[in-house]
Amino acid sequence: MKGIQFSSHGLSSVLEITDMEKPIPEKDQVLIQIQSSSLNHLDLWIRRGLPGLEIPLPHIPGSDGAGVIVEVGSEVADWNPGDEVVIQPGTFCGDCPQCNSGREDLCPSYGILGETEAGVQREFICLPVSGIGPKPKTLSWAEAAALPLASLTSWNMLKNRARLQPGEALLVLGAGSGVGSMAVQMGRHLGAKVIATGGTEEKRKLAFSLGADEVLDHHQPGFSKQVKALTNGQGADVVFEHVGEATWEESMKSLASSGRIVTCGATTGVNGTVNLRHLFYKRQTILGSTMGSVSDFYECLHLAEQKVLTPVVDQVFSFNDIQQAHDYLEFDHSFGKVVLEGW
Repeated sequence: MKGIQFSSHGLSSVLEITDMEKPIPEKDQVLIQIQSSSLNHLDLWIRRGLPGLEIPLPHIPGSDGAGVIVEVGSEVADWNPGDEVVIQPGTFCGDCPQCNSGREDLCPSYGILGETEAGVQREFICLPVSGIGPKPKTLSWAEAAALPLASLTSWNMLKNRARLQPGEALLVLGAGSGVGSMAVQMGRHLGAKVIATGGTEEKRKLAFSLGADEVLDHHQPGFSKQVKALTNGQGADVVFEHVGEATWEESMKSLASSGRIVTCGATTGVNGTVNLRHLFYKRQTILGSTMGSVSDFYECLHLAEQKVLTPVVDQVFSFNDIQQAHDYLEFDHSFGKVVLEGW
């Protein structure tokens, strides 16, 4: 079978198409033929190399994917060849207190396909049944591959970590990204007033089309003043952050008293300053979040099936054009997810 891998860290030129041995499912696994896979900024970071994270090389990238089951192990009872599935990108032990309580994302050995272990960007992959869910009939293959990591991350951030409530004001930074576009739709679903930001006119139009009530340009200096004006001087009850250093100061200034800022990433840099006097005087909360549980994953699949969530696909590339796809995501992409389909 064909697959994508890299044997050293660096630019997109390190990515190569190679022949690999087709895996054989163990008794509790299913063999999936991958139909589509979407890229995340995580793929760029892993390809370049992350400080403190050593991965065995060569490495197969890719956290998100969707495909068709072609073979099931002897102990698999609820899945059959021909079933269309979406891949749940988190990995965990399945037997610790956190896993047994349904908080797999807190498992001490929690990992992510394509990061801590070999990913999905190959023709076939074997996974346990905890690593798959039914593909929503409402989604194309490209949309299905664009759903898992972004929706899982955004749902955990807003529903579980920030505990967004109906009627609250939600500020979503970077609405044109995968997680940002999901957060806008989830905020609307949860009954919040959604204020979104976009760095281009195209991204701002997208945010409106997804249900944002107001849309701002986060490249404009002092966007926090606009947030305050739109919330009667109060600020946002919840700020959804993932842009990082470039927007952090204004995001903190946008936060209401007793507000919660929740972050899952730092695309523009990892350093963000906090005025501690404002933090304790205004009783504000800073929350970190990574991925989500298996039940969160199934909730996202249900929301997609009900057409509450629609993944935004920007561009589709062939798996064979993986280098161009990485360059597009890194330097040129407009909005939404970049997806791989077909060899």
